[in-house]
Amino acid sequence: MRDAAATRERILAAATAEFAQHGMAGARVDRIATAASSNKAQLYAYFGGKDALFDTIFAAHVAANVDGVPLTVDDLPGYAVRLYDAYLHDPVLVRLVTWARLERTPAGDLFAHWADHDVAKLSEVTRAQQAGLVVDDVDPADLWSLLIALAGTWAQASITWTATPDEPEADHERRRRALAATVRRAFCR
Repeated sequence: MRDAAATRERILAAATAEFAQHGMAGARVDRIATAASSNKAQLYAYFGGKDALFDTIFAAHVAANVDGVPLTVDDLPGYAVRLYDAYLHDPVLVRLVTWARLERTPAGDLFAHWADHDVAKLSEVTRAQQAGLVVDDVDPADLWSLLIALAGTWAQASITWTATPDEPEADHERRRRALAATVRRAFCR
């Protein structure tokens, strides 16, 4: 049983690297199996195929981000800064999200296939609006989208500048201050 779990974990790690680098269309099951010291039969037995494997990896990264950076509606600037740091230190998440957007869901809600994926977050935003903590003239779903987009300003999908962990800490601090100030001015009361 332990060997099966280890094989499954090796497949997940190899597939994560493959999908992050090549996307769904460019990823190759043969390369994943080889990198995982496994074979295609095991991959299909564990995950059912390339699409299901991508979905498993994608869901795990998104869930890890949501769990690792919990929404704090009483401190939206701090939340945005923590998202910036999460994107900075987990470039795979942004790459997987970008590939999912490019290859699977080019328009609309990226997570529409996940029932109630953001209900709790939107409820928190609504509660904060009702409590007078954040502006109430922006729809909760739009506020949520804007907040995530602002936090991703320097992430791997940026069209202006992609931040990396090896840049000077002063650059990151400058961006964090700018991000927090922007979120504060835009959404907080």
